[in-house]
Amino acid sequence: MAGELTHMDASGRAKMVDVGEKGETLREGVAEAVISMKPETLALIKEGRIKKGDVLAVAQVAGVMGAKKTPDLIPMCHPIEITGVDFSFRIDDAASSITIQASVRNIGRTGVEMEALTAVSVAALTIYDMCKAVDRGMTIDGMTLVRKSGGRSGIYERPPAGK
Repeated sequence: MAGELTHMDASGRAKMVDVGEKGETLREGVAEAVISMKPETLALIKEGRIKKGDVLAVAQVAGVMGAKKTPDLIPMCHPIEITGVDFSFRIDDAASSITIQASVRNIGRTGVEMEALTAVSVAALTIYDMCKAVDRGMTIDGMTLVRKSGGRSGIYERPPAGK
């Protein structure tokens, strides 16, 4: 099945994959994205001086909500029971950026990669929304699946940059 598009039927139409015959396994998806901004904006976030509130706390809650709403946003994603979502925010003063990482877990028949990617997307968009009054030039880059585990395909780990 490697290399096949599983979300298309024999006539080339989109379909939701039937996962009914798959066994339940512990699955995890880890994704990240980077939001870059002016150094002054990063300082405001770190000092808690953004008028809309605690930027990273709100972004984390928004990211969890995004993970839970993934099948409502991505048409062929299965509604799944998420068993856990964790976030980390790594501030890089030199690059004036924040790397957002989300880890999503479940025990199920299908993976949680899309939920992890949606979580970091929504978290990054929330940071943008909360800070746009002071910095409309922020950029969101590098959204990627870092790691996935579970299921028939086993473990995937993104190779380090430049490899």
